[in-house]
Amino acid sequence: MKHSVKGRKLNRTASHRSALLRNLATSLLKHKRIRTTVAKAKELRTFVEPLLTKAIVGDLHNKKLVMDSIKDKEVVKELFSSIVTTLGERKGGYTRVVKLGRRLGDGAEVAIIELVDYNEVANQKAVENKEKKEAKGEAKKAKAATKGEIEDAKVVEETAKEKK
Repeated sequence: MKHSVKGRKLNRTASHRSALLRNLATSLLKHKRIRTTVAKAKELRTFVEPLLTKAIVGDLHNKKLVMDSIKDKEVVKELFSSIVTTLGERKGGYTRVVKLGRRLGDGAEVAIIELVDYNEVANQKAVENKEKKEAKGEAKKAKAATKGEIEDAKVVEETAKEKK
């Protein structure tokens, strides 16, 4: 049975797996977007998001905890200076995994994992979708208001006819 077993082994020993996740996390924070397999991307998400949460808190203890996982000092500086300010007040969901299909060589499922606030195309689409929804909602309200006004006008006409 597989009760309470968290994480993927990725066919690696524990030390190899931790080194892989540290290297993937460093690459993700350095380049803001990396291409890897779906299993590695999903596992990396569970590794990176707590680090980003600790970076947002930003005190010395959390900085040292992040530095235990990420060995590249330049990436840590960038994380605590620019990435944290970009993430802002986001309470979670700092990364996005987008599946791309299968790799030609071995047929492995490939995905892109990226930091959410750094993808301009996706952010622009989200803003456009939000504007469309708001416009649609306003149109519904206007339509409902006109329906209500028409019904009110009919009631007024009927009462006027009855009085005559």
